[in-house]
Parts: sequence; C-alpha cells; structure tokens
Amino acid sequence: MVLHPLLGVDEVSAVEPHLGRVGEVFRVFREQDSGCVSYGVRLLDGARWFVKEAVTGRARRSLERGWAFHRAVRHTAIVPQVHRIAVQQGGSAVVMPWREGEVLYHATAGGHRDRTSPGSPMARFRALPPARVLGAFDRVLDAHLAVEAAGHVAVDFYDGALLYDFTADVMHLVDLDEYRPGPFLVEDERLPGSRRFMAPEEFVRGAFIDIRTTVFTLGRTARLLLDAGDEERAWRGTPQQLAVVERATFPNPDDRYRTARDFAAAWREAADPPREAGR
Repeated sequence: MVLHPLLGVDEVSAVEPHLGRVGEVFRVFREQDSGCVSYGVRLLDGARWFVKEAVTGRARRSLERGWAFHRAVRHTAIVPQVHRIAVQQGGSAVVMPWREGEVLYHATAGGHRDRTSPGSPMARFRALPPARVLGAFDRVLDAHLAVEAAGHVAVDFYDGALLYDFTADVMHLVDLDEYRPGPFLVEDERLPGSRRFMAPEEFVRGAFIDIRTTVFTLGRTARLLLDAGDEERAWRGTPQQLAVVERATFPNPDDRYRTARDFAAAWREAADPPREAGR
C-alpha cells in the first residue's frame, strides 16, 4: 500500500526538507508571533496542504492543546488538523487542508500591522456590503455554537484567526490552538490574545473563565467586523444589533448573555426585527 506522503509519515528529521521532497513548497510563513513556521505544500497529485511547525516551547504546548481541541470540536467553518508529525529533537507539526483566502489580520513577530490601510484584508472586508459581512459573522457564530456544545471556550480568538475567501465569499476559522475545555481558572498573569477582543477577566490571575467569556469575544468580533473603521464610530448594523453587542460585552460576566446560544438567538432576532403592526 502506498502511503500519503504527508498523512502517512509519523516522524521526520526536519519538516521543511521533507516537504520539499514530497512536493512543492509554494508558500512559507516564517515571521509569525505564534512561534510557528508554516508552509503551503502542493503534492504531485495537485492536492494542497497547510503544515504548521512549532519551533518554540510555547508553540509546542499550544499545538498540543490545539490537537486536543480539534479532536473534540468539528465544524465546517473550522479548518481541521488531520494529522500530526513528530520532528526529531522534540518538535512537532500538524497537517491541515489548504483553504483559499486571506487572514483579516496577519500578526507577525515584527510588530503591529495597519488594519485600516485601503489595501489591507480587514479594510477590504469592512468595505463589503453589510449583508456579506453579516453572513461571514454568522458562520463564525455558528462555529462557536459547536465549540460551546463540546464544552470548550474560546481563548486567543481575534481577526488573525479569520481567513476570508473574497472570491467565494466564505469565512474559515484557523489557529484556534488555545481553545480549551471550560470552565477554568487563569493560571498566569493573563491569557494569550488581542486586547481588542478579550474580556476583562482574561487579564486577572485566578479569574473564572467560562462560556460567558466567549460571549464577550463574539460580541467584540461583531463590533469590530461591522464597523467601517478601527475607531468604532461607524457601526454598519442595526441599532438592535448594537444593543445585543453592548449586552454581550458588559464588563461583569453576570450581566452578559448566559451562553453563546443565547447570544446567537438575540443576535439573529435583532438582525431581522419584527415589523410594526399595520406595516
């Protein structure tokens, strides 16, 4: 039996040379702040794969967590990890199907990038008709209902985890390696993530993290995707939707929606509010 050149190998001495032997490495992502190096690989049969290698201790722990998450949670919007490869001297890599699109924000080790420049993916996404933005967010929301159903919570979710195919109008979720079973307590000074998307409790050692923290993150995602700019002064949704976002992002978790499902129900009702009598 002929094994798949990526899915049939369990250990390699080094990832990049192995990929060059089994196919063409057509993209390399080196300057990532995650501590990973990633590759786009085209095999001889034309199939394309995305391979992510952890090159730091922190990244290896995160990739291990991500592997467990992908065993527990499946959704069509979440790009799955289908195989992992051990790298000699303690490394690891995971294999995922390649998806077309652009991440809305590419976090690099070199520092912050501009989300507002006209050519940036986020600016182009925000310039789309609101109906397309709403459709993309609905797919993000639906994926997190699957996360909630599996007993997990979102950690380190931000616009860099959103891969949008502008041609096919499809949103994919990537790099969810910090997602974990919940509830749990914050063990370090803070959880990893972008301040723009994080709930206040994520910055407090010993704080209780549960699905209401995910509700906050989803509310912030809606707020930032449906605004015309980073200043959050140009909301493109309805007033009813903005009211749902405001409740989802209250500082006190007890004041938010109790579950992601409750948030989703309120959000979808606000997207299509009932007509007034006689109209």
